[in-house]
Amino acid sequence: MITIKTEKEIKILKQGGHILAKILKTVANSIYPGISTDILDKMAFDLIKQAGGKPSFLHYKADFMSKEYPASLCVSKNNIIVHGIPSNKTFLNQGDIVSLDIGMVYKGLYTDTAITVPVGDICLKYKKLIKATKESLYKAILVAKAGNTLGDIGYTIQSTLMKYGLLPIKNLVGHGVGYQAHEDPEIFNFGMPHSGVVLKAGYVLAIEPMATYGTDDIIENPDGSFATANGEYAAHFEHTIVILKAGNIIITK
Repeated sequence: MITIKTEKEIKILKQGGHILAKILKTVANSIYPGISTDILDKMAFDLIKQAGGKPSFLHYKADFMSKEYPASLCVSKNNIIVHGIPSNKTFLNQGDIVSLDIGMVYKGLYTDTAITVPVGDICLKYKKLIKATKESLYKAILVAKAGNTLGDIGYTIQSTLMKYGLLPIKNLVGHGVGYQAHEDPEIFNFGMPHSGVVLKAGYVLAIEPMATYGTDDIIENPDGSFATANGEYAAHFEHTIVILKAGNIIITK
């Protein structure tokens, strides 16, 4: 069942989303070649706690996960698409790209956001990957309004990525959010226009395109992270938005 949030709840979500966006920006700006990913996770944990929130990923286990997630921040490097686990043995090196995915419970309500950033200078191929995936998110947000459909969102993501020669990851999805870290509906990164669930005011959605080159096949690693099947780099962006009677609000900014 897709839930509709109240005006009071949306106000709290906007507060939490704004805080979470600032935390993610701080963590992303702290990246440099040679940093270990556990440092970024500790920073995220500390900043969330200082803000009066709770990391929503720490010890979280969704139905599709084989084990609890052990960190506050997902740090997914290069060919890891999502759920990369921070470690003092994993370092970010010059030329890498890395997805930072973070969630927080604030005053009882959940928000979720992600960004992919370069580590130092990167090649043009992966600059295009990051640019296109980010563009697909913002174009999808433009069509995410009452009366349009989930198919409109998925089609917009897919068509934007394919224009750049990229493929959307089809077996990983966005989702509803607010009362829990993951709620209905699933939001696919592909689709047909005017198909699927019709969007209504009060829906809170985490839209998160994921893209790569060459194939949309993925593999699940023993640690629970997901990687591209062909070893290509992947990019990932995400915002939590609220559907309004007219348009929407990005609350993780």
